[in-house]
Amino acid sequence: MPSPNYADALHQMRTHDGRLIEAISKKRPVLLVFLRHFGCTFCREALSDLSRRKHEIDKLGGELVLVHMSTPEIAEKYFAKYDLRGVAHVADPPCRFYQGFGLTKGTARQLFGLHSWIRGFQAGVIDGHGIGKELGDGFQMPGVFVILNGMVRNQFVHKLAGERPEYVDLLASCCEVKT
Repeated sequence: MPSPNYADALHQMRTHDGRLIEAISKKRPVLLVFLRHFGCTFCREALSDLSRRKHEIDKLGGELVLVHMSTPEIAEKYFAKYDLRGVAHVADPPCRFYQGFGLTKGTARQLFGLHSWIRGFQAGVIDGHGIGKELGDGFQMPGVFVILNGMVRNQFVHKLAGERPEYVDLLASCCEVKT
């Protein structure tokens, strides 16, 4: 796979309401979260984590933008379920922005290895995030990027599907706290 071409992807990425990610990042840092498909327990866990941390993201002056592989209408139903109504998002069913950011398809070990089974049981059964119908590419790996002034300033690229990034810490490393 070719190396990531962040600049090209950022120049083309628009939120559901038509705003260019690159332009947003020139006003405030963008926490750009590439999700797995909505049926994935780890995607649902990520939405729950982001919902719980949204106030901290806002306090840091960041803008949360979610990238997903579904239609805007389906995405907004999931976002509402996790109290993320109104969050900016980018629909990317063909995964071209995922590829532009260097996010690959997962291997069997990354998706179905022991770590994923253990974490999947924890997130899906114990924590109640469940498992749903595959709404997107079930092999696509997720990732998180902090974009500031049109450039990637920090990132977390998942090595395993069940990893849990420290979203606020990623953003905080690039921000000043607004009081």
